[in-house]
Amino acid sequence: MYGVIGSAVVLGIIVVQGIKRSKMKDVAGNEIVFTDKKFSYPRYLIGGTIFGLGWAMTGACPGPMFILVGNGILVFVVVILFAILGTYTYGILKDRLPH
Repeated sequence: MYGVIGSAVVLGIIVVQGIKRSKMKDVAGNEIVFTDKKFSYPRYLIGGTIFGLGWAMTGACPGPMFILVGNGILVFVVVILFAILGTYTYGILKDRLPH
């Protein structure tokens, strides 16, 4: 499991550095810019806890949830629906949350 997560982190670093160094542009022709976020412990602790609890309660990483449905474990349809609901709720509340 650590190999999957570790390789994703390494690949992400390589891709982001490639985008930064090549001054890649988006489809509208604007340069892709990465801005630093303000570091705050509560944001990472609360967000990580909510994400981790969801992961622990379902027993599955967000990606494989779809594979589990495809393999006939249909209870994960409920998990996917609530993941979508959580994302939608965040979209509504994001302007009122501390970022």
